[in-house]
Amino acid sequence: MTKIATTSPSPPKMARVEVQPFLIGSGWIEVRDGDDTARAIFERHYSAGDHRSRTRPKLICGPGQKLILVSADAGALCVWRRSEHRADGQSGVNCAVYRREVGGGASSLLLAAMARAWARWPGERLFTFVDPREVKPTFRASWPTWGHCYYQAGWRFAGMSKKRLHVLECLPAWVGERLPRCEAGCGL
Repeated sequence: MTKIATTSPSPPKMARVEVQPFLIGSGWIEVRDGDDTARAIFERHYSAGDHRSRTRPKLICGPGQKLILVSADAGALCVWRRSEHRADGQSGVNCAVYRREVGGGASSLLLAAMARAWARWPGERLFTFVDPREVKPTFRASWPTWGHCYYQAGWRFAGMSKKRLHVLECLPAWVGERLPRCEAGCGL
């Protein structure tokens, strides 16, 4: 008898998701700079473009005090950085990266991340840069807004940087009661 070799179709390739066992529950979880899940999400953020062509850095956040948050479902990343000396003249705590890939509304996740930032640095000005060349605008009343989830969370336009990035800022008084309560170490 002759054996006929049959080949079964190979199973479809699944997207690899970096999930760590402690990421259970809801809200934000603080991780260390260099965390694999945080880096995987960061590499899909437009600001990581400079790093893709070179060697992959282990750390995703620059110098200074930092707060790196990954959502419990590993679908969002928020990186806060506070440094004393900035070349751009901005002061306060910089939201260096905010990316939501899956999960709840971007603005509600951002509000919870803001609560964590203000628990660490009470009363500080929060600011971020949005690149209108990289971020798709959301149209409201026929006008484009870049970084719409920030506006939904109470942020305001603060001007343009020298590199033509939109500077957005937020103060605790602007969000009022919409801000979730957060104690140091909370799981928001």
